[in-house]
Amino acid sequence: MTAIRLLLVDDDPLVRAGLTFMMGGADGIEIVGEAADGGEVEALVDRIRPDVVLMDIRMPTVDGLAATERLRTRENAPQIIVLTTFHADDQVLRALRAGAAGFVLKDTPPAEIVEAVRRVAAGDPVLSPAVTRQLMRHAADGAPDTRRTHARTRMAVLHDREREVAVAVGRGASNAEIAAELFMSVATVKTHVSRILAKLGLNNRVQIALLTYDAELLDEDGSQRA
Repeated sequence: MTAIRLLLVDDDPLVRAGLTFMMGGADGIEIVGEAADGGEVEALVDRIRPDVVLMDIRMPTVDGLAATERLRTRENAPQIIVLTTFHADDQVLRALRAGAAGFVLKDTPPAEIVEAVRRVAAGDPVLSPAVTRQLMRHAADGAPDTRRTHARTRMAVLHDREREVAVAVGRGASNAEIAAELFMSVATVKTHVSRILAKLGLNNRVQIALLTYDAELLDEDGSQRA
């Protein structure tokens, strides 16, 4: 199996050293580069072609948010995991809306960061249902009417089954859980998710979840609205 190519981006050399020590010994992960600022990322990505970028959100010149927004507009962009110190932070939410596959806290146990990199490389988001609900509640606070209207207009292109799958994704359900709930195979769920992403022009499941909350299809506790 080909090793996951990982790029580390953080302005603190001690943090980078700690991540290098932590990730360098993990099976199946190869650290292919480091950057001290978001402004260095695009050139590095062009040169070393990482699969995953572990990106600090706060850097002095070009922050992780701007770097994420730039990267995720590119064709064949790497997956991005945001490094942060807060669970529900406006910058984290903006990074997720821009296409980051999830986030990890800087005090996350090493084994969990390694697992997050592996999951993202496999195409899975790194947000637990509990954290997803916390983020969505934060996203919903004070959401302007224009965003809600825009989200509902976008969701209207989905047919009923796709909408049911999108709402389940918004709750943080896995493909297996959605399959059991909606009485379909896991392969069919994956097909629906792929079609939803294509129809809505989204990058990942996290963005589907954010859109369902923007459209107010889910209550703050994650239950579907009537």
